[in-house]
Amino acid sequence: MRIIPAIDIIEGRCVRLTKGNYDTEKVYHTNPVEVAKNFEANGIQYLHLVDLDGAKSNNIVNHKILHDIATQTSLKIDFGGGIKTDDDARIAFENGAAQITGGSIAVQNPEMFLAWLQKYGSDRLILGADSLHRKIATHGWLQQSEVDVIDFIKEYQSKGISYVICTDISKDGMLEGPSIDLYKEILQDNGIKLIASGGVTSIKDVYDLAQIGCEGAIIGKAIYENRISLQELQKFISTNA
Repeated sequence: MRIIPAIDIIEGRCVRLTKGNYDTEKVYHTNPVEVAKNFEANGIQYLHLVDLDGAKSNNIVNHKILHDIATQTSLKIDFGGGIKTDDDARIAFENGAAQITGGSIAVQNPEMFLAWLQKYGSDRLILGADSLHRKIATHGWLQQSEVDVIDFIKEYQSKGISYVICTDISKDGMLEGPSIDLYKEILQDNGIKLIASGGVTSIKDVYDLAQIGCEGAIIGKAIYENRISLQELQKFISTNA
């Protein structure tokens, strides 16, 4: 299982929110590039980079930070937040994203999202399946749909999607553990590369997610709040390589 630390960006700063609520913003670092370099220095190979400014607006905002991290580290970056047009997708890839994540666009404009799947391939496109009480949320989690998360994933899997990031918003930033039961349900369908996100609190959570078959685990606040050390993650990576 891949270990994927998260850097969420608001106004150029590294922040974390609780349950996606922008009013709960907590700044952890003013230089995201330095945070990324520290991850890399501790054996991390992947990064989940979220443009929270972009998620609230109609386009990518923080692509310069993406470019700076991509050019100053060797981290393989999946980038999300504000990717709503063909131009946004192109800008993300041109600025160094290895993969892009589409959530809102996959709900509101499936034709465009599927066109990206055809253009860039299933290895470079991630379906963002963020849900609250099993219903898909969009626009930086500010809007709720009536789409069931399991149905949403199955529909896109049938159309060729391989990678899915699933965040249970009720767990996000709460440091109360991930949604193991939901992930087990998703993983009943063979073939999905499920990246768990939200609620990872302890190194035990990391091992539990690996055990049920997650392809990756995104870890944010637990790192910044020193609940999980980079040394513990390094040990996990070395023993599960």
